[in-house]
Amino acid sequence: MAVLVETSLGDIVIDLKAEEAPRTCTNFLKLCKIKYYNNCLIFKVQKDYIAQTGDKKNNGSGGHSIYSKLPGLAQRYFADEIHPRLKHDVKGTVAMANERPNENGSQFYFTLRDKVDHLDDKHTIFGTVAEGLEVLDKINGALVDENEAPYQNIRIWHTEVLEDPFPDPSGLDVLIPPKSPDVVKDEEFKTVEDAEEEAELQERMAKTLAKSQATTLELLHDLPDADIEVPDSDLFVYKLNPVTQDGDLELIFSRFGSIKRCEIVRDWKTGDSLQYGFITFENARECENAYFKMHDCVIDDRRIGVNFSQSVAKLWGKFRGGARMTAADAKDVEGRAPKGKGRGKGRGKRKGDKAPMVSQTDTRRGSSPAASVREPVPRKEHERRSRSRGDDRDRGRARDRRHDGDRRGDSDRRHHSRDRNSRRR
Repeated sequence: MAVLVETSLGDIVIDLKAEEAPRTCTNFLKLCKIKYYNNCLIFKVQKDYIAQTGDKKNNGSGGHSIYSKLPGLAQRYFADEIHPRLKHDVKGTVAMANERPNENGSQFYFTLRDKVDHLDDKHTIFGTVAEGLEVLDKINGALVDENEAPYQNIRIWHTEVLEDPFPDPSGLDVLIPPKSPDVVKDEEFKTVEDAEEEAELQERMAKTLAKSQATTLELLHDLPDADIEVPDSDLFVYKLNPVTQDGDLELIFSRFGSIKRCEIVRDWKTGDSLQYGFITFENARECENAYFKMHDCVIDDRRIGVNFSQSVAKLWGKFRGGARMTAADAKDVEGRAPKGKGRGKGRGKRKGDKAPMVSQTDTRRGSSPAASVREPVPRKEHERRSRSRGDDRDRGRARDRRHDGDRRGDSDRRHHSRDRNSRRR
């Protein structure tokens, strides 16, 4: 009497102890016949101790005997059949897993070492592993979590009864399926063997982490949609000079391609520049070209930084109105995005305007600095900046004179104080 158990790690053949435990062997054989164990997980592996399986819930809380499924019986459990001659003395001993006496259902376990003596006379032994001890060694070596469940799922794919001396009870033929259930094949974990596989693993982990973080932000209403994609034609420009206007920035970057939107972010109350902005190009290629050429360039005597934008703030219009924004809505909003409007004389690009002074330096390692690009500043703008710088210099000189006067006054007071003290003496 034997049963073949096909697992995801290999095949195991179990010889049954039909003479010593007939009722338990009948239960096991008939459950195998109705394919009860197919796709069950080996849900607990205690290293060098036991491996437990046979629960449809795959957590140790379920399991029913064959007698609960037959008509007229309705017995979830059946009594122990503990035989004095059967002991847990060899690796591969197969016994029923029950928490209390006489509560045997469908769960069973394999021992993973010799001489597990303290289980003797507590659980019904009904078989031993005749073939497949190397499979038990693989199970014993599985990595497990804090609940002793293997990280890599180990499943019973199929069971086949090789020999059955017990007649089928009445009503069992109705429970036998016409064909075996489809095999559940879990994703197989692989060992990282080289740098390429490690890089691939890191990329997959990063994508999974980004997806989970996006879902969290969506739940917290910090993101319109978890599946929304960051636009690939937007640039983030920072470290701008406060005097730089929207039109100036658009005029400079327009030499790389057509610009859909250029906006410097400003304080909502004062209208002053916050020294960063966003530029949207018609396509990603022009955006990349502008990034490589304009990063670390000088605009209005200030060395700016350029990077690809990760912001989806401009897609919030519909979401903040109370509706849920989808990825399709995001594309629609992108197509209708208004053009940015700056304050002051630099608003928009006007016919005849000349670009403000720009100095571009190629800072890539191994290459010589490129020639600086300098074009004349518009006359009115130049006069305005000159007046501003002159006012700053005048204010600085006046402040220095006040400080010098204060220092001289302090020195005179100390001198008069010494004179009075000397006259008193």
